[in-house]
Amino acid sequence: MKVITGVGGWPSAIGPQAQQAEADGFDCITCGELSHDSMLTMTVAATATESIGLQTSVTIAFPRSPMVLAMEAWDLQHLSKGRFTLGLGSQVKGHNERRFGGTWSPPAPRMREYIRMMHAVWDSWAYGKRPEFLGKHYTYTLMTPNFNPGPIPYERPRVGLAMVGPGMARVAGEVADVVMPHGGIMSDKYMREVLLPAIRTGLERSGRTWADLEIAESGYLIVGETTSEIEQKALGMRRALSFYGSTRTYHKVLALHGLEDLGMQLHRLSLQGKWDEMRDTVTVDDILNLAQTSTYDALPEFMAKHREYATRTGLGMPRETPEQEERFQDVKKRVQALRNPGVPRGLEL
Repeated sequence: MKVITGVGGWPSAIGPQAQQAEADGFDCITCGELSHDSMLTMTVAATATESIGLQTSVTIAFPRSPMVLAMEAWDLQHLSKGRFTLGLGSQVKGHNERRFGGTWSPPAPRMREYIRMMHAVWDSWAYGKRPEFLGKHYTYTLMTPNFNPGPIPYERPRVGLAMVGPGMARVAGEVADVVMPHGGIMSDKYMREVLLPAIRTGLERSGRTWADLEIAESGYLIVGETTSEIEQKALGMRRALSFYGSTRTYHKVLALHGLEDLGMQLHRLSLQGKWDEMRDTVTVDDILNLAQTSTYDALPEFMAKHREYATRTGLGMPRETPEQEERFQDVKKRVQALRNPGVPRGLEL
């Protein structure tokens, strides 16, 4: 199982962060795209490291054209010597229209076309295939020699896809290489009852199998040694849940756990800008309704039993003292030694 960690912030900070992650034995580094550009972040990380995997998590797709992003990803795959995965996300309507100044349309079919067009572009550059992708949202029919960078001595960049709903999960099953369930608001119940069955449908549609995918583990998980520690960590998760739960896009997760009213209340408070009141509205019981728990030492066994579908995970543990660092390295190595089947129980193909 791959253990992932994140880097972020101003570009000047990325190189040292990436080098430290590589030295610490992580398998892959990821970066978000909130206030800094994800592709620039990964470019800096690629030049600072030698072997660690690189993945954006996520790059917002729709404000960019598929051709522009295909070119950037091709260059990054060459620069990193084959270590790059382009993790895509759609963002929500309001951000696409009002923050990026872009357009909005049903995101799942648009994302399917987006990824297929990038595949077509890469096939032109790698194999000389004719450019002939015709979609509803994107068209690719022109590639002249002076715009063709040519093949690279590595496989094409892998494409990851973030998701919350079943529509995007089906697209991931059809065309993605890495499945990235939204970690900000997710439960194991929602993964198993909604997203994983939809991914399976996508695999069936495209004639692929679970072996064609890597899936990141997801579902609220609180790791602590005592009940008191777990409750304290649950308290700390209230702000994140209040933020994501205020957006109707994520209400489907809350609804599955009987928390529809909480979602609507958070939405109303967000329209009034009452951010602190939103946090205080979320209770520890709400968090524990969504979350599973484990101790640090039992985490590898938890992953084997409850995340059998997953081949990658994060690992947040205290590392402030030599004893804590030794324990972290032990748990990390035991997680990395896991050989999960990568197939969800009951959803075999």
